[in-house]
Amino acid sequence: MALASVFLPIALAIIMLGLGLSLTIADFRRVVAYPKATVVALTCQILILPAVCLGLVLAFGLPPALAVGMMLLAASPGGTTANLYSHLFGGDVALNVTLTAINSVLAVFTLPLVVNLSLGYFGNAGTLGLQFDKTLQVVAIVLVPVAVGMLVRAFAPRFAERMTTPVKIASAVILLLVILGALLQELDNLGGYISSVGLITALFSVISLAIGYWAPRLAGVGRHQAVASCMEIGIHNATLAIAVALSPALLNSAQMAIPAATYGIVMFFTAAAAGFLVKSRTAEPAPEATTA
Repeated sequence: MALASVFLPIALAIIMLGLGLSLTIADFRRVVAYPKATVVALTCQILILPAVCLGLVLAFGLPPALAVGMMLLAASPGGTTANLYSHLFGGDVALNVTLTAINSVLAVFTLPLVVNLSLGYFGNAGTLGLQFDKTLQVVAIVLVPVAVGMLVRAFAPRFAERMTTPVKIASAVILLLVILGALLQELDNLGGYISSVGLITALFSVISLAIGYWAPRLAGVGRHQAVASCMEIGIHNATLAIAVALSPALLNSAQMAIPAATYGIVMFFTAAAAGFLVKSRTAEPAPEATTA
């Protein structure tokens, strides 16, 4: 669809630019301060969650396109919304920023891998997959805007701070138009799609949040870091998944975007419920929400 081909890459580029405006090199170096928490969280994100999602997809018997859409969602890194939820519920936001930074880089390689394996496994999904040239496009639309944003923040920090809100608003408006266009395109089948993936996306969200919190806790990670991990792992970047699914240059499938679009709504409620459940009630003061 013309709307997606023109505006979707722009929306995703603006979103990733906004992420870059909030990052510094120190966010990548901070992994030294949280070695165990970082390793546990990344292991859950890259290995455990795709395996869990595959099990759910097989159990629910989803059609190929929706199954691949679920796997695409599982392979997507944490979203910037995780930082806000972590702050609200007593998490270590500095760890969130670190995980988001590292995950965004790793996703450039892991996301095409998971998607291609899923396409090969489920078959008949109506696409040829993410070939090498398309993988390079993922690199371009994800990493290049992030790098530009980081450069702007490094050389013009005050300008970067002023631009953060306008960038978020612009990306949200453009993305909303694209999603509405995609939904209208599949309007006749929309009810069936949502009924097919509503329960599985809710279950996947709850399981992601639970793994994100309890895996670090069982590994001896502190409560505040576990809350950060819970939100980072439990709140996937549905925007990225939708963009990859809808983009004519990538998967070009409105059906594959349905799981991420459905999850994007469900996640706000499940993440809030999880936040109230895991919020620290100890006398230990919560860490400052440092993002630099």
